Amino acid sequence: MSSRFSGLTPLLAPRSVAVLGASSDPTRISGRPIAYMLAQGFQGALYPINPNRTEVQGLKAYASIADLPETPDVAIVAVAAEVAAPAVEELGKRGVKAIVMFTAGFAEMDESGEAAQAKMVATARSYGMRLLGPNCLGVFDARRSYYATFSSSFDSGWPVPGRIGIASQSGAYGTHLYTLARNRGIGASLCVMTGNEADVTVGECIGWLAENPEVDVIAVYAEGIREAPGLIAALETARAAKKPIVMQKVGRSELGTKAAKSHTASIAGDDAVTEAIMNEFGVYRARNSEEMLDIAHTATRKIYPVRNTLGVITVSGGAGVLISDVAETVNLSMPEMPLDAQKKLRDLVPFCAPRNPVDATAQVSNDVTLVKTFTESMVRDGGYTSVLGFFSMTASSRRWPSIREQLNAVMTENPGRLYALSVIIPPAGRDELEADGWVVHEDPTRAVVAIDAMGRFGAAFAAAQGAPPPTVPAVTLPAKNPSEAEAKRLLATAGIASAPEAECATADQAVAAAERFGYPVVMKILSPDIVHKSEIGGVLLDVSDAASVRDGYALLLERAKSAAPTAKIDGVLVAKQLKGGVECILGIHRDPVFGPMAMFGLGGIFVEILKDVVFRRCPFGADVAEDMIRSIKGAPLLLGARGRKKADVKALAETLSRLSAFAVAAGPRLQSIDLNPVFAMPEGDGAFAVDAVIEVGD
Repeated sequence: MSSRFSGLTPLLAPRSVAVLGASSDPTRISGRPIAYMLAQGFQGALYPINPNRTEVQGLKAYASIADLPETPDVAIVAVAAEVAAPAVEELGKRGVKAIVMFTAGFAEMDESGEAAQAKMVATARSYGMRLLGPNCLGVFDARRSYYATFSSSFDSGWPVPGRIGIASQSGAYGTHLYTLARNRGIGASLCVMTGNEADVTVGECIGWLAENPEVDVIAVYAEGIREAPGLIAALETARAAKKPIVMQKVGRSELGTKAAKSHTASIAGDDAVTEAIMNEFGVYRARNSEEMLDIAHTATRKIYPVRNTLGVITVSGGAGVLISDVAETVNLSMPEMPLDAQKKLRDLVPFCAPRNPVDATAQVSNDVTLVKTFTESMVRDGGYTSVLGFFSMTASSRRWPSIREQLNAVMTENPGRLYALSVIIPPAGRDELEADGWVVHEDPTRAVVAIDAMGRFGAAFAAAQGAPPPTVPAVTLPAKNPSEAEAKRLLATAGIASAPEAECATADQAVAAAERFGYPVVMKILSPDIVHKSEIGGVLLDVSDAASVRDGYALLLERAKSAAPTAKIDGVLVAKQLKGGVECILGIHRDPVFGPMAMFGLGGIFVEILKDVVFRRCPFGADVAEDMIRSIKGAPLLLGARGRKKADVKALAETLSRLSAFAVAAGPRLQSIDLNPVFAMPEGDGAFAVDAVIEVGD
């Protein structure tokens, strides 16, 4: 394995295991790992450590770590919290490479527990040891009969051999997922549960699984991400290895979104940001555990169509309609069969429906050869990359062996496609079909979702490397939040254009500026302390003559003094009023984990209500920016829907990519940027920031 994640190998694939606090009772927390490994035949060395016993579960016991005959790769620590910390020191001195810490009572409890945990981890790191947990349910790898866990799930059965690896921040839910997989006959042989993540993170575990040649598919249960570099490296590794990741991400907390000054910050959150990271690397977000396992199991076929199309053969017209509805919902393409192929099928069965779904009708029960004829036509004439057969209870009929033979012949003669069946069949029959090469789902709607996921993986694996982000000059942020005019000057150094404007300290200056730009103009109160000017009436539109400019100047100063008497007022900003553009919002929010995140959406006052926005980790090139712009639901307003003029999407994308580069260049003091609105003018006329708010921190 590569050096990036190979440091976890002693933890996740050890050759020798010590159990600190080992119990002779195989039902106790400190007895279960030994009992499990003995029952399943762990081939490495097992060393129980218990000063009160000479023998534990038939194995020689040792009084202390120092008494061990060799240095184990990993030590399972199952002792009280007050004993655990000194044990880490002893294990480090002995040269142990890794610890699985079952012990609870640390950061999950209180501040003193958090301090004790930090001290313990510092000790482990000083010796180069990796620590899983504390407060974790451990890890198991059934292929090696390695069970560094006290989960009771194995009381009801052992893992099904397979090539799915599970990484979970929750121990109880990690083993819940494994048990669900086992009960469905899905092969998930390896599961690691990270607990408090004081040292080893779920991201690092994903990376180790991505580098593991015995793992093809990675399933993840995550509550929140606290460490970005390891996760980003892991997702990059998995994508490069073409290993799909399906993640069940729970929790929609508000960490890092308390900066109410920023539209972007109020919309962003842990969940939105994490989802943006998943989208960037092609991770499929499962809505529930059932969907996660459906997708992970389907992915073990290792067929990921880049341009996925679904062909359906069915014996039920109703099922065909249902499948079509779901495919449309998930945007999975179901092109019609070629007209000449439809005619040939209709000549064979005049009352069939050959468009796609292809309804072969119950006639296949009278002539089973029709199954091959219809399915083969779909594959060869329709050219679909994925094929779903709905045969329901037919799989329990006396005709099924012959139908199965016909279906298998098509699959054998036309390899390289994803073949799935929706049938109701006993587990033994399901296993036979899986062995034939079919993916079996009882529910056809779940089958469609899983098939669609395979295409999404394929598209992510095939995606070209994006263009490099633009280069911008070094950014020096002011000590305090800049005014709107100052913010625009800063952004202009990165090539971000704004409408022509002037800072005016007197009414006469405002009139001169307005006549220079041409009427109508926009007038705004200029103050670093008043962020959302429209909320206090601090913006005047359609100011059309000199008298209105003078009146507007006085009115803005009066409103500012009334609404914010302590605010610093720098005067009034007069700007050329742009017409004919589409209002957009471009923003930056500094996420506490992932750093600067860019946001794009349609602008105006409804952005926080509709939240039709997209996020992306900074920086990125103009090609990625254009993909972001085209991905929102409101994109047709920019692309010429209903006879509208097309907006200058290229200029808008360039502005967004330059903003992402500016955010990185500005460094960690940059908290947020709001450009709301940015006018995307008609194609060829550019994009201009009309308002700009920059928030800086310590």
